[in-house]
Amino acid sequence: MNTQTTTSQYLTFSLGEEVFGMDIRTVREIIQVGPVTTVPLMPDFVRGVINLRGAVVPVIDLHARFGRPAARLSKKSCIVIFDAMRQGERVELGLLVDAVSEVVDIPAADIEPAPDFGSAVRRDFIQGMGRLGQRFVIVLEPDRAFDLDDMAVLCERNQLAEAA
Repeated sequence: MNTQTTTSQYLTFSLGEEVFGMDIRTVREIIQVGPVTTVPLMPDFVRGVINLRGAVVPVIDLHARFGRPAARLSKKSCIVIFDAMRQGERVELGLLVDAVSEVVDIPAADIEPAPDFGSAVRRDFIQGMGRLGQRFVIVLEPDRAFDLDDMAVLCERNQLAEAA
């Protein structure tokens, strides 16, 4: 298959003024923000856990994960439930975002490499910049941005720092 003619669908959402996208195939559902149970000794980006039909699902605050102040909840805030992989197994995670926009089609040819500067997000978290007319969507690389092993190490460091 020629990747230059391949088009993928991305769920777009906003964090402040920036628009992000993630491959729709990894998204399970979008839910309203409800009760979130905080978990002690977690890093700032772990907002807590929710009960999703009997399953415990961690909620990641994307603002905090990207090194910004914690998200402020609004009427448009929601949680995107998506599938992450850890050691070959599927794990559900929730991403707290400011608002979900729409699902868009972006041809592979319209995704530029991640920039060396100009974004407040780590470069390895970005798959590329998707061109949509006159604007860009920051296409996330979820396997890097939400790497469960990486986040577990950060949790352990946070627990050790709290214990000291």
